[in-house]
Amino acid sequence: MAEINIPNEYPVELKAPDLSPYKSGNSGIPYIWRFDSGKAGANVMISAIVHGNEPCGAIALDWLLKRDVRPAAGSLTLAFMNIAAYEAFNPADPNATRWIDEDFNRVWDVAVLEGDRESVELRRAREVRPALTDIDYLLDIHSMQHLAPPLMMSGRQKRAKTLARSVGVPERVVGDAGHAEGRRMRDYGAFDDPDAGNTALLIECGQHWQASAEDLAKEAAIRFLVATRTLGKETLAGFSKPSVAQSAFTVVEAITIQNEEFVFSKPFSGGEVIAQKGTLIGYDGTTPVRTPEDDLMLVMPSKRLWRGQTAVRLARRDT
Repeated sequence: MAEINIPNEYPVELKAPDLSPYKSGNSGIPYIWRFDSGKAGANVMISAIVHGNEPCGAIALDWLLKRDVRPAAGSLTLAFMNIAAYEAFNPADPNATRWIDEDFNRVWDVAVLEGDRESVELRRAREVRPALTDIDYLLDIHSMQHLAPPLMMSGRQKRAKTLARSVGVPERVVGDAGHAEGRRMRDYGAFDDPDAGNTALLIECGQHWQASAEDLAKEAAIRFLVATRTLGKETLAGFSKPSVAQSAFTVVEAITIQNEEFVFSKPFSGGEVIAQKGTLIGYDGTTPVRTPEDDLMLVMPSKRLWRGQTAVRLARRDT
């Protein structure tokens, strides 16, 4: 297992469900379940545990499966992804099992998937890849290292922000191009093609183990299924409407660490808006890192502060 060594500062309020009842799947791929309505409609997927220490998505999919949620139109795929890392999850050391060998959410470049490199995560990505080939709409459920406002990450294509508005939660929607380290699943194939209609969203439901992450994961899943017309609007009963209008942002810079050590100037947790251009936010080795313009929001400052990783993303509010 890859060494991560990040101390945990947050209580583990969520109980990771037992996924062994779902091992067989019904799609020909372990832990992936597909249900077809027999009626015309979109092929929709909700995925979870791309990272093994993010249980809120597993809880949401377990909840949907136990309630026998089925599509009213099109097809619905419910996919548990990085099973090996999830099964290694230990609440006493919850940061240790984000992955086994490498980040599952950085391997989704076709050249990598079809190349010679081997890892636990790549083997699973190659195994589940066929399930993604005809998906029209994807919601990938994640959570965050810090206590910070939840985010819907919409990638580079405008159509994803449109879908995010239809989902309606959470309050903040952020468009971005991903990470220099590698390609995310939500950017795989047609999801990132400007000429395609396939659309993917990645939701960050809050801190990994806080109870509210479970609530948002469930609500976002239902709202996503209604927004894609997979379920009828009546399934929203019991979920309150968002209390505030959504705000949209676009990442203008992703700070990729160039040196052996990166240190933030303050204990940022994410969501802070830095008012003044040139404000110091950290040091990459001895090189100061400053905001390139006024009024930029910090997006998910990382604890994984080593070379090649994204330290933080800087996002401008859409006009």
